[in-house]
Amino acid sequence: MLRKILDLFDSGDSFTDPVCGMTVSLAKPHGGSHEYKGETYYFCGPGCRVAFSKDPDPYLSGEKKIEM
Repeated sequence: MLRKILDLFDSGDSFTDPVCGMTVSLAKPHGGSHEYKGETYYFCGPGCRVAFSKDPDPYLSGEKKIEM
């Protein structure tokens, strides 16, 4: 969660996809978004969003990451 907050302040209109680490535009995230525990996460593509929605906690903790 801290990573998400820092991304919002540091990057202005972009966010780091929690699954693959790619930078995503908040204005038009190609993978859409997903809400989890009151937070909104943005994704580079649909595959990352689907992977996150199935099991978000390992991605948020850094335990799991997909290399692109």
